Amino acid sequence: MEFDKTMAISASALRAQGQRMRVIAENLANANSVPSSPEQEPYRRKVVSFDNELNRELGVNTVKVNKVSPVAGEFAKRFDPDHPGADDDGYVRVPNVNSLIEVMDMREAQRTYEANLQVIEAAKRMLKRTVDLLK
Repeated sequence: MEFDKTMAISASALRAQGQRMRVIAENLANANSVPSSPEQEPYRRKVVSFDNELNRELGVNTVKVNKVSPVAGEFAKRFDPDHPGADDDGYVRVPNVNSLIEVMDMREAQRTYEANLQVIEAAKRMLKRTVDLLK
């Protein structure tokens, strides 16, 4: 039956987007954290990459989180000579997290999550109507 395939595809997307939202929440939570010493590195932004996975039992491709990886690049610096994490010039390295980008990514993940919930709800309604017709 096609309903189980639809449910499996949407459920895998819900899991993947849920994990993406957790990573984005972690990024937002650490956006203003700074190291406590000049030798330490600040928090590095993380991103989620997705991959197709074949569900052999149902014969459909589903989505899965391939990996959560840190974003490379330089850290910005903020002048704060009194901070214990400041270097010899008085600069503290700050995380490479842009809160605006994270909020936009969160909104996209939320919309994708909601769309997959709607697909599951529609499939459930169709299945219920089919069962009602067979009574």
